[in-house]
Amino acid sequence: MKTVSASSDDVKILLSVKEDHFNDVKSARIAPAKLQETFVAFANSDGGDLYIGIEDRKVTTERIIGFAEAEDANAIISTLLEETKPAVESVFVEFIQVSSKGLVLHFAIPKSPKVHYTASGDCYIRVNAATKKIKGERITQLAYSKGSEIYERKAVDDVEVEDMAESPFLKDYMERVDSNIDPVSFLRKQRLLTKSGEERIPNVACVLLFDEDPQATLQTRCAVKVYRLRTSDQDYKREQLAEMPATINGPIEVLIQKTIEKVAEYVHGASFKDGDKLVKLAYPAEALKEILVNAVIHRDYSLNDDIHVRIFDNRIEIRSPGKLAGYMTVDNLYEDRFSRNPNIVRMLHNLPNPVNHDIGEGLDHAKNELRKAGLIPPSFEEAENSFIVTVKHQKIASVEDVVIKHIKDNPESIITNRLVRQLSGEEDMQKVKKALQRLRQDGVIVPVDESAKAFNFSYVKAKH
Repeated sequence: MKTVSASSDDVKILLSVKEDHFNDVKSARIAPAKLQETFVAFANSDGGDLYIGIEDRKVTTERIIGFAEAEDANAIISTLLEETKPAVESVFVEFIQVSSKGLVLHFAIPKSPKVHYTASGDCYIRVNAATKKIKGERITQLAYSKGSEIYERKAVDDVEVEDMAESPFLKDYMERVDSNIDPVSFLRKQRLLTKSGEERIPNVACVLLFDEDPQATLQTRCAVKVYRLRTSDQDYKREQLAEMPATINGPIEVLIQKTIEKVAEYVHGASFKDGDKLVKLAYPAEALKEILVNAVIHRDYSLNDDIHVRIFDNRIEIRSPGKLAGYMTVDNLYEDRFSRNPNIVRMLHNLPNPVNHDIGEGLDHAKNELRKAGLIPPSFEEAENSFIVTVKHQKIASVEDVVIKHIKDNPESIITNRLVRQLSGEEDMQKVKKALQRLRQDGVIVPVDESAKAFNFSYVKAKH
């Protein structure tokens, strides 16, 4: 296990750690079983950093009292890494040597796609700076939110298989995928029936896909509400609604299509004042479609809430019930893949001309479409029980602006065509080349080597 030496600056950082949703400090005297509660809470929530060997802020004398030897922490390490059930994967562990004050033990705990328990069988979550024990239904809800248990597979006891087999939406789907087997066999084959007692009955995914009114059948809020708001303020008043919110119901394909149409209707022709200028709202339809589709197919259907699409004067906010599932975070959305509702995603993707891309590709496509339209990428935020995507009506800075800002922040930087393409998101080499030439003509940058070959040409900040 790695041991690093702490500089004076590192010590200041350690002492400045505040106990919050993502950080905690504990005394080296803590009982391993008690510490395991915090460890489990971080893994079950959004991850975090745990430092052992730092006394509470209330201590007025020396706060860093670490372990004299690494072996003194063996009981803690063993309890946290070996006795947590199931084991938390990808935990980073290190010792931090703080001069003569001993070793501070540091655990960097990732957000886990599983539900974890202490050695005594208790389950905890992190709520702000506190560790909270949860039981029963709350643990089930945690499993649904993480995706470790699949809510879409839950049986819907008051729905008959025969009723679903006669659904016109199921008939239409089977015709499009060219299936000639009987409807009940089709539902069973597609894992849309779940065992309940001695029989198999339609599950949540089946109802969402093929029931005429899933919102009524499931007795939960799983519609989409679309608002047009005459304001750019974060908080809005009822009188700023252009009209009453539109509530959209129906099976998932209908829900998606009607939502896309309603959003397009509210956006088309809408405008707002930017100073003395009238700016028309113009968002690429494909980008909005991808984000809306994601909101519908990846939301947490175990939560009794609707998707809310709010069209402001300067942005569109899509609030989808449920935080990101599994190990997904705001930072890895474009790189990693995880599906909370795999059957729904698969069934839609099996259609000719599916509304959804492969998992993870939809957001890439949305970002690219926004960039082509000259708009900045969407922003992402996790709230307590929801995931929010915001599409701002904000223009991307020009390539020249990106270069100017970069050399202002990094005056010694070597500017290349490739670097500028990475910084700006502009993929066209010729556009970047012309932008660099304009900056050179304006005396902002100068060549490093006039005789360099085209592909090796680079610039530095001009000295004035």
